Amino acid sequence: MNNETKLSLEGLNFEATKIDISENILTITLNRPERKNALNNVMMNELNYAFAYAKQEREIRVVVIAAEGDVFCAGADLTRQQSESNVPRIKGSEDISLAIRHLYKPVICKIQGKVLAGALLMVTNSTHAIAVEEAEFSAPEILRGLWPFMVMAGLFRVMPKRAGLDFAMRGQPINAKKAEEWGLINESVPADKLDEAVLNLAKELASLAPGTMQFGLEAYEKQDSMSFDDALPYLQEQIAKCFEGDDAKEGIAAFLEKRKPNWD
Repeated sequence: MNNETKLSLEGLNFEATKIDISENILTITLNRPERKNALNNVMMNELNYAFAYAKQEREIRVVVIAAEGDVFCAGADLTRQQSESNVPRIKGSEDISLAIRHLYKPVICKIQGKVLAGALLMVTNSTHAIAVEEAEFSAPEILRGLWPFMVMAGLFRVMPKRAGLDFAMRGQPINAKKAEEWGLINESVPADKLDEAVLNLAKELASLAPGTMQFGLEAYEKQDSMSFDDALPYLQEQIAKCFEGDDAKEGIAAFLEKRKPNWD
């Protein structure tokens, strides 16, 4: 399947994940609890397909990544167990970090348990992460003679450098409070408040100008790799384009007419 093909969910059986769309929110639930939701070839493909579908569909304004069981994700499945599903592979599909960052829509990690190793690819590249107070986060690769190479790209964009280095160098878990302090997550909440906290955030983000949100997140991603001197003129161009967009016209009209904007 090439990138020009219109993607559909019809007739697809997601084996390693569950997909739900409600109120402009696409929820992807990691569904290998018996394997601690470890990322195998099928789960990675299903995630990439779901992200591509979410990017394609204007009605999907927010993506939530959730998980079954008591572990959010244990990283890569080192057993290399292979399985199959009928979810098509997108030719030239991006890796999971780029797929999330290039979605240009709000992505919320709903963390109900431990986050290990490659699972940090999802947490560090999402726009938001909310975890239960009991959650733990670790990059234990060094304990196995490995190093979290791919994780570093996202990790050092959300965590202070010395904190991130210590996290990677020692391989020891940190709790949700420390993860919040270091910027790895936005917020930690009691377990019985997780559903409410994520749903409220998702609904709030879904209620905002979807075109401008996507346009703004794309600009954020692109300017993030620019020098300051290059970023300013680029962002000035984006401001002008934003004012020309339908969302801005509707938002300004609604403000002047003292009514709620209609983003449909």
